[in-house]
Amino acid sequence: MADEVPSLAESKLTALVVDDNFVNQTMHHKLLDRLGIQNDVVCNGQEAVDVHCSGRNYDLILMDMEMPILNGIQATKRLREMGIESKIAGVTTRANEGDKKEFMEAGLNDFQEKPLTISKLLSILHRLDFYVQT
Repeated sequence: MADEVPSLAESKLTALVVDDNFVNQTMHHKLLDRLGIQNDVVCNGQEAVDVHCSGRNYDLILMDMEMPILNGIQATKRLREMGIESKIAGVTTRANEGDKKEFMEAGLNDFQEKPLTISKLLSILHRLDFYVQT
């Protein structure tokens, strides 16, 4: 039962993983792949902004909070100021209420604590109204 996950390949959903930690990048990339969601990975918030400036758009952005150069809060604010309407889910290990509130107010659509799992990812997709048949 645990190996049964829905495939979203036909939905053609796209996602961007924004995280400076290689292990988290790899884990999030593989979880999205397992669901059939095409995804790219960048190492910090500035790279996320740059990818969007180059004309690339995503349905979902998984945004880490603590990163070098441009952190998740700053990157989320900048993306929203640019008019980016992608669903952005904050994914972080730091989850005290003050940090979570500041991150949400930056323009997040959802928030989830690491480590991200298939069930947590499916929960994000459900809450953000991406159709997921389980």
